[in-house]
Amino acid sequence: MTRWLAEYAWLPEHAEPTPDVLIEAEGGRITAVTPLVGRGAPTAGIEVLVDAVRLPGLTLPGLANAHSHAFHRALRGRTHGGRGDFWSWRDVMYSVASRLDPDSYLALARAAYAEMALAGITCVGEFHYLHHGPDGKPYADPNAMSAALVEAAGHAGIRLTLLDTAYLTASVDGAPLAGPQRRFGDGDALRWAERVSGFTPADAHARVGAAIHSVRAVPAEQLATVAGWADRQGLPLHVHLSEQPAENDACRAVHGCTPTRLLADHGVLGRHTTAVHATHPTGADISLLGENRTGICLCPTTERDLADGIGPAHRMAEAGSPLSLGSDSHAVVDLFEEARAVELDERLRTRKRGHFTPAELVTAATVGGHAALGWGDAGRLSVGDRADLVTVRLDSARTAGVPPVGAFFAATAADVTHVVVDGRTVVEDGRHLTVDVPTELRHAIEEVTGQ
Repeated sequence: MTRWLAEYAWLPEHAEPTPDVLIEAEGGRITAVTPLVGRGAPTAGIEVLVDAVRLPGLTLPGLANAHSHAFHRALRGRTHGGRGDFWSWRDVMYSVASRLDPDSYLALARAAYAEMALAGITCVGEFHYLHHGPDGKPYADPNAMSAALVEAAGHAGIRLTLLDTAYLTASVDGAPLAGPQRRFGDGDALRWAERVSGFTPADAHARVGAAIHSVRAVPAEQLATVAGWADRQGLPLHVHLSEQPAENDACRAVHGCTPTRLLADHGVLGRHTTAVHATHPTGADISLLGENRTGICLCPTTERDLADGIGPAHRMAEAGSPLSLGSDSHAVVDLFEEARAVELDERLRTRKRGHFTPAELVTAATVGGHAALGWGDAGRLSVGDRADLVTVRLDSARTAGVPPVGAFFAATAADVTHVVVDGRTVVEDGRHLTVDVPTELRHAIEEVTGQ
């Protein structure tokens, strides 16, 4: 059994952190959560606490990054040299995608996932469409790139939901994949399903899910095939949705409706589906998403980096869509920044304050993200759940003097000191225990960019 004594811990259903909490775990599961205040002094029962690992600061459940493209980490700081938009950024992204193979992807993803661990992320959803060789031909193992991502997450010490992505066409009107896009495609949804069905991660830290890249990339008549495969398997299904106005316009021109309406008509929306971004939904779209309890994964740092816009997060949450968070392109890997941006961007959009409570932001970053990725037993500091703990300093230059309840509006990833995943310590004193993250990132990025 392992014990931790948290100076403050954010417990389920609590509006703010609880002081002096003893957390016990065995076999990777939390077996007891005991607030000591009111039971005598925090040091009462010293025989119980003598072997407890002290966690100074605020301890949270593990954070879940519900939307990642690991290879985009190589783009950080390299796409800001001029004007442009999402579409010009995409051209630069394709140039990196064309250079990766299973070995170089393993190295890059291992370092990117280890950076996430340093930031308190204990589980990641990898929206994976880099399937085949640069010429579009499958590797000898058609899931070699998937296997590289599973191995990378294992090395980094975090859990992975591999959201294997159907990416079949280049545009809403069905234009064929060309250039770097050729390696994304399986031909049609049935062949996509056949390939994915042939891959089952052997390690317990990884699971498979499904994704529809977007209405641009999967023809309308094949949407149900992907959604049906995921539903029969009981797997999470994710989809990029209305990230740019141009996507909405193209869908209306071809199908006479919005992307959300198209997905609804083909059975894609539902409780096991997460729409990523949803930056430009109509009022009717918001109602459709909420009525179907479709989740929304917001990626504010990427959405502002790519000049996508600010989505109506509060309206979608009020309509019934649970929220989760993602770092997407990894312009920033910091779930604290993503969480507070949900509130702060709403303030910019509406010119009003106070849309989300700190507890609601914690939920989006923890249990909401894990649920979206199919890990319903994670994201809470409660008995029976996975022993994932993330401790944040309350004495740094950013957090000194800040009450624990305000940590999500003050802390950054740099304030994370201790990370436990399934009961195993991965980060201690702000240092990853098995990966030299800066060195490995530098080497991996140099290999794929030549710089």
